[in-house]
Amino acid sequence: MLKKTKVLWLILAISMVLPASMLWAAGSKEAGPVKLGGLVPLTGALSEFGAGFRKAGDMAVEQFNEAGFKLAIKYGDTETSAIPGVGAARTLIDVEKVVALIGAAASGVTLPIAESVAIPNKVPMISNASTSPLLTYLPADQGKDFLFRTAPSDALQGVVLGKVAIDEGYKRAAVLWVNNAYGQGLMQEFKKSFESRGGQIVASVPYDEKPAPTYVSELRKIMASKPDVMLALGYPGQATVYLKEFLEAGYNKTTKLLFCDGTKSVKMPEALGAKNLAGYVGTAPGSAGGKSLDNFKADYKAKYGELPPLPFMSNYYDAVVIAGLAAAAAKAKGKDVTPVNLRDELRFVADPPGVVVYAGEAGIKKALELLKAGKDINYEGASGSQDFDKNGGDVITPIELWKYIDKAPYIETVKMINP
Repeated sequence: MLKKTKVLWLILAISMVLPASMLWAAGSKEAGPVKLGGLVPLTGALSEFGAGFRKAGDMAVEQFNEAGFKLAIKYGDTETSAIPGVGAARTLIDVEKVVALIGAAASGVTLPIAESVAIPNKVPMISNASTSPLLTYLPADQGKDFLFRTAPSDALQGVVLGKVAIDEGYKRAAVLWVNNAYGQGLMQEFKKSFESRGGQIVASVPYDEKPAPTYVSELRKIMASKPDVMLALGYPGQATVYLKEFLEAGYNKTTKLLFCDGTKSVKMPEALGAKNLAGYVGTAPGSAGGKSLDNFKADYKAKYGELPPLPFMSNYYDAVVIAGLAAAAAKAKGKDVTPVNLRDELRFVADPPGVVVYAGEAGIKKALELLKAGKDINYEGASGSQDFDKNGGDVITPIELWKYIDKAPYIETVKMINP
């Protein structure tokens, strides 16, 4: 009896000092579902987007379960901020024992989570909405390959956004940008593109990531440069405040507005007056369209109602589907579904070559059958081809040119641009 007690204490002591990444195999053989961790901005400056991400993720999980593969997702609120985001990620990994992280939104949240939580614990992270070029060559991930994304880098969006500004007839642009990895990255790419086409950046004014009650001083700096256009580069939580002040000061009489993915919002026209924004254009990661997007839209409508014109929802769905298929691929090969084994299958299920499979329950069921039969598959996502490159886990999708209109749903697509 004494020896048995000593053995139990020894096992407990070892489990307390081993890193989380070494404990997955013990739990992976249980009959329960494969568990993913969802990082979503339910509060904070991107809170408008969080509920939609969660709905897209829940729909993907439900489709896997209907198709016969047990999948679950546990969510954590990043609050659109680095410190709460890191805390949420730690809880998902250490307590919930998830095998992959889906999210986060905001590059300034994703980068610290990747560097301090996901990569050290060897847990793959698939962001649906972090577009900073810094993610491609994150030093902490070089040679480790744990950071992926289903949205394109702003190295693509910035090029298109600069050209759009010139095409709109603007020569003198000012940029009011959120001071984090997302804002800095897109601002720099826009600047290079705009100036290479003959435009001039007359002011570049950063503001804090945490929403403030007023942005009067930042707007004064912008307007002192007498720009033709002001790029509102940030999130709805801040933009709603400073655009209200922009309109109240009458700055819109001399200066137009330009938008990006972060300020593609259906709540801002409601708060500011749809007519005040109507006609202004912006860019965002887009989709090539096709069968997967049609399936996603139809499934979403059947489950929740009409799909809102908000960015990155289909990207969140795709991230969950790819993670689920990677887990199924590992199981089909007789492997435990550990974070590392799931990571190793991501390109196998998402990149060519392979049998093309599409979004939706029928597509997922077909993919699972092919994997059981030992076949290679190539998932074509609702947000576009999810072909992760070999270096930074990046994808390439079209860039959407969209514009605000004066009636619900307040946003319409103008066209898709191949970068």
